[in-house]
Amino acid sequence: NFRLKGFIWIAFFLLTFACTDMISASVIKPWVGRIRPCADPYLADSVRQVVRCSGLFSFVSNHAANHFGMAMFTFKTFTFIPTSWKWLLFAWAFIISYAQVYVGVHFPLDITCGGLLGCIVGAGIAWIFNRKAGLPTLA
Repeated sequence: NFRLKGFIWIAFFLLTFACTDMISASVIKPWVGRIRPCADPYLADSVRQVVRCSGLFSFVSNHAANHFGMAMFTFKTFTFIPTSWKWLLFAWAFIISYAQVYVGVHFPLDITCGGLLGCIVGAGIAWIFNRKAGLPTLA
């Protein structure tokens, strides 16, 4: 139905994912350097390890940044979906983020700040899409 506008939306959606992932993994994690709870020698015995502990650093959560970024971008650009339904996007992002704490690979602050980063990036790229891409919002 959306033709070119739909392809451009997909490109901006993927740009949102790429930006949140690169900022969180390549800039913030090495700069802050907080060790994951599952990799911390003082906490490793008391942390529930449901999955393998991958990577050394945990702040900020890539999962939270990516999913909240995609949720915010979709929330801001899909005008044809009622607002009451669009909040499910954030529920989905929260469940994904909470799971990272549940399995022992992130602290709660990691997902909180990752979600905030994702929302900021998602809103910014949605603003560019809505205002600067020369396209009206999807409707």
